Amino acid sequence: MTTLLSASLLAADFLHLEAEIKRIEAAGVSWHHLDVMDGHFVPNLTFGPPLIQQIRKITTLPLDVHLMVSNPDAVYLQYIQAGADLLTFHIEAAQDPHRLIREIKEAGCKVGISLHPNTDVSVLAPFLKEIDLVLLMSVHPGFGGQSFIPASLEKIHALRLLLTALHTTLPYISIDGGVNAQTGPQAIAAGATVLVAGTFLYRASDLSKAIHALQA
Repeated sequence: MTTLLSASLLAADFLHLEAEIKRIEAAGVSWHHLDVMDGHFVPNLTFGPPLIQQIRKITTLPLDVHLMVSNPDAVYLQYIQAGADLLTFHIEAAQDPHRLIREIKEAGCKVGISLHPNTDVSVLAPFLKEIDLVLLMSVHPGFGGQSFIPASLEKIHALRLLLTALHTTLPYISIDGGVNAQTGPQAIAAGATVLVAGTFLYRASDLSKAIHALQA
């Protein structure tokens, strides 16, 4: 399976956002990854539905929206209406994951679940047959530019084993945080099918070379 690259918008130059989006698309990324932070679930504040709505107008690539918020059950619909193609929430924050998964799907959106680095993959067992993506955080959520947590590779492997034990598959296994020329190929070898990369891509002196390095 071809590895998908989801370019994390958080690392872009927001003074030239449209140009940055066009530049990263021309280089061949698969998705745009949008980190929504509320300053409560994580210690940072980013953007909300109005900006996503504007981004939706200037791209046809899928919008991979990652809700790092404390109340995903209450706000998810705003992000779907703004243009999310895939909406991922944190298992640590959801009040009723089964209901939230169902409602996101009923709204016509793909759904993913994300895990904090300290959360064991076993908590996903009741939901894996219902979702499209698992997003494993390979840094502590809240800030870009952090170093990759090596134990994340073991979590990818553990997730693969769990899927096998449950006799099911998953369209996407995504890894987010500290993804670069060294850690990206390691994550792919461990079983990741989506690499989320921000700083490594947007700050690269040679973007095409950076993308090739991730998929090497």
